[in-house]
Amino acid sequence: MYVELKNIDKNYGSYKASDNINIGIEKGKLVALLGPSGSGKTTILRMIAGLETPNAGDIIIDGNRVNDIAPSERGIGFVFQNYALFRYMTVYENLAFGLEIKKVPKKQIKERVSELIELTGLKGLEKRYPNQLSGGQRQRVAFARALAPNPSLLLLDEPFAAIDAKVRAELRSWLREMIHKVGITSIFVTHDQDEAVEVADEIIITNKGRIEQIATPIEIYKNPQTPFVAEFIGQSSKVEGYYNLRGFEKGSYKGAIIRPEFVESFKSDNMKFKDVIAYSEDGIIEDISFRGNCLEVKLRVGDILLTTKRSLERRPIQIGEKMHVIVYRLYAYDDERAYLLENKELIGKEIVTF
Repeated sequence: MYVELKNIDKNYGSYKASDNINIGIEKGKLVALLGPSGSGKTTILRMIAGLETPNAGDIIIDGNRVNDIAPSERGIGFVFQNYALFRYMTVYENLAFGLEIKKVPKKQIKERVSELIELTGLKGLEKRYPNQLSGGQRQRVAFARALAPNPSLLLLDEPFAAIDAKVRAELRSWLREMIHKVGITSIFVTHDQDEAVEVADEIIITNKGRIEQIATPIEIYKNPQTPFVAEFIGQSSKVEGYYNLRGFEKGSYKGAIIRPEFVESFKSDNMKFKDVIAYSEDGIIEDISFRGNCLEVKLRVGDILLTTKRSLERRPIQIGEKMHVIVYRLYAYDDERAYLLENKELIGKEIVTF
């Protein structure tokens, strides 16, 4: 592993920001630290950078313990949430600043800055000041400046937080492409699930100072290992009486998480569902919300409120309308783990959705 955190504890008085953190990150990977506010993700990033000191445990980068090494000596590039660009310096001067501090020869500075300007798509903006740039351009400058000294590790603290939605979506793809092109090991903090899933090779989910799960985005989404991850990832309904739904038994679980894609609703005249209508139950539409490319539909089945998505191509529906409802899988959970359960009555039967 290129970056390792071993048995890390970090306390702020009686508050435990990091509780026995153990992480291993491979060289060249782009990793997201994902979690709600106060979950400890930024504390982890700042300890790796050397901006915070752990109370216990070891931080290892490229085989070397760096706990007692100054931030400037760790070979790390840091991109801050607010860019932290020098207002009275041009783009060129911002990129050159770190190299000048290291007393790199002027010819090499010029070559390196020119290389980074070309790489990050900033050509033609060299003489502009930060207030003459868009948010996306400022972020590119901050990224290029962090890369200027050729760091061995890049850390990014919520890099897209200050950018509007459309530009943020464009920058996600750009950042992923740039980091893989440069080949630098990178860790970024985010509370945005979509951001983590779209950009990261691997996701580390944090909660209350602890690590909940470490896996690829697909693995995290399809196989959440804990109740927190099952509820946090995706859009979910938390249901205690899930065993009242057809095809599920109570077992020893405390409750269940049901995602919209696990729920299907239809009318009796929809022939696509004729083979499974006998396994459905009655529901009634309580709310309908337009979500751009689909409808979000809330359905009441007995005492259970479920959410599903409906294509705009399907026939119109309205609040109060009665529907047939099928829940074909869910995540049941106990105190420690989440378990994927399939609807036993539907095993071997095909459900065609559209």
